Amino acid sequence: MFFTDSHCHLDFTELIASLSKLLQDCEQQNIAKIIIPSISPANWDKVLELILKPELKKINIKLYACLGIHPWFLKDLNENHLALLNKKIKQKQTQVIAIGESGIDGVIAKEHNNLVKQQEFFIYQLHLAQQYQLPIVVHHRQSHHHILPLIKANLPAKAGVIHAFSGSYQEAKNYIDLGFKLGIGGTITYPRAIKTIKAVKKVPLSSLLLETDAPAMPLFGYQGQVNTPLQLTNVFDCLAKLRHEDKADIAAQIEENIQELFFS
Repeated sequence: MFFTDSHCHLDFTELIASLSKLLQDCEQQNIAKIIIPSISPANWDKVLELILKPELKKINIKLYACLGIHPWFLKDLNENHLALLNKKIKQKQTQVIAIGESGIDGVIAKEHNNLVKQQEFFIYQLHLAQQYQLPIVVHHRQSHHHILPLIKANLPAKAGVIHAFSGSYQEAKNYIDLGFKLGIGGTITYPRAIKTIKAVKKVPLSSLLLETDAPAMPLFGYQGQVNTPLQLTNVFDCLAKLRHEDKADIAAQIEENIQELFFS
């Protein structure tokens, strides 16, 4: 069995210091691909440089870049930064496999009164996904009711992934019906996440991806520790316990899902 971490911030300080060793350990766990989303103009080049590092080419793990603007980092940004994102993607089309991460965060919207700005940035990135025929990586938090209508009105041809999915079966189905995959990570390891666990048990296996969101979103029992892509196999084991399919079939189907979404 081989695995892909579909959402891991390898460029973050917590992971970059020991990156070669970390990737070697990932290789030992059959983690074959890691997809690295960006969060703001400040780290676009870091992510792009990371996937091309010569010293990492010796390790048998493929790294892939996404470019986008996360809703947490809009304070000092404006429409000029969106134009820069467009320009950067156009320049680096051969290196970019998705737009993101983008999305809407309801908690931040309330704290900073910036829902309209978040919506504008999200819509623009949905349009970029359509323009460049790329999937989009969508961040959500208390915001399904904002995100879903915008996706319906601005649906990219390749859809995308709802990163760190947390929600009900009906919310999951709403996205799946639009062609989106669900990113499944540490949330399902928490016994209290009853609504999400029920949804993950019920949705088609063809709609699921694995992710860690490292170094954030630790698994249950690992709170207070830095999350790493090595936790991906623990997420997989937890997912396998929730499903009726054979573990090898689950792993194979999820890799097919990765191929379909990002590389077809």
